[in-house]
Amino acid sequence: MTPTNRKKAVVAHSVRPDAPLHEVETNRALARWLAQILGLDYGASYSADLHAPADLYLLPTQTLIGAAQALSLGVKGPEDLWGGYVDHDFICTKAITHGLHAPDAVAPEGWSPLFAERVRGVVLDGLSVFAMEDARIAATQLLDSGPIRLKPVHACAGRGQEVIESLEQLELILARPDMPELFAQGVVLEQDLQEVVTHSVGQSFIGGRVFSYCGEQYLTQDGQGEAVYGGSNLLVVPGYYDALLALALDDDVRLAIEQAQVFDNAADEAYPGFYASRRNYDIAQGLDSQGTRRSGVLEQSWRMGGASSAEVAALQSFINDPGLRAIRVSSVETYIDQPLPAHAIEIYRGPAEHGDFLLKYVTVQPYDG
Repeated sequence: MTPTNRKKAVVAHSVRPDAPLHEVETNRALARWLAQILGLDYGASYSADLHAPADLYLLPTQTLIGAAQALSLGVKGPEDLWGGYVDHDFICTKAITHGLHAPDAVAPEGWSPLFAERVRGVVLDGLSVFAMEDARIAATQLLDSGPIRLKPVHACAGRGQEVIESLEQLELILARPDMPELFAQGVVLEQDLQEVVTHSVGQSFIGGRVFSYCGEQYLTQDGQGEAVYGGSNLLVVPGYYDALLALALDDDVRLAIEQAQVFDNAADEAYPGFYASRRNYDIAQGLDSQGTRRSGVLEQSWRMGGASSAEVAALQSFINDPGLRAIRVSSVETYIDQPLPAHAIEIYRGPAEHGDFLLKYVTVQPYDG
């Protein structure tokens, strides 16, 4: 029998077994859209029984962790997925953003002090903590300069964070019954900023193409009134960061891009097993407790994220019009049931994880810079 040339299938993969419906359906929607753009088959959601790993282009909802997981899915490098791979869980969390309070502080297996050294100048003041006994020491060091923000390393969309203004307040938090487990997973203690603008900077490598972007995130209220991620407005260019920096950009945007590049390069250097075809970074700019303007990378996203739908829309635009120099795209998440705006592309409409309703959509606008 003559062998046939089989096309790869773009396959959604909801990594967490308890993933909420909106995450699963968004994952499928983006995988289906990518398949259309790339001229590949759409393989729906991953199934070990149905899919041959060698024929997959994977869109996972989380960064892949460990060689066993990656190889079981047929992922050998960044060309096999839109997302990322790390050797250890903590590497794909907020934990790597800061160093430890001392060399002998508790740290997970695989921890690299080199990363914290490389990024010290492009992040806010902060420390990563992996044990409650280290939390008091770290907080004492940081509170001398003003309030700090406690950030569980696995939380996303701004959930679970608390501002701490005193050691007494920290003690009340540490007394909670769930704290030992939370700190064992990792917690970031980081200076709190006011009047914050959060920039998104990143690159994607898909189907032999690369595009780079910058933009801003904004918050919205979920069904419980909590301030959570509400969307991103991105300016996207085909090519690398030099093409992005060639545009007319404000100084604060240029600074955010430069800081993201340092962070990105440090990950490649400090964690050589790491690779990613989607590299997104959040950079916060605001005022510290003394009123000094600060800017620093908060965290990385080497997986499907809130801005992923906007990135896919940009890729579609560049393929449709190869002469485009740049495009403006926006991803929107709202917890209010409302009609879709004109010319918007709906990604998800249905139940929310922490509320009754969630709508996700994308808009595209020309670049008029």
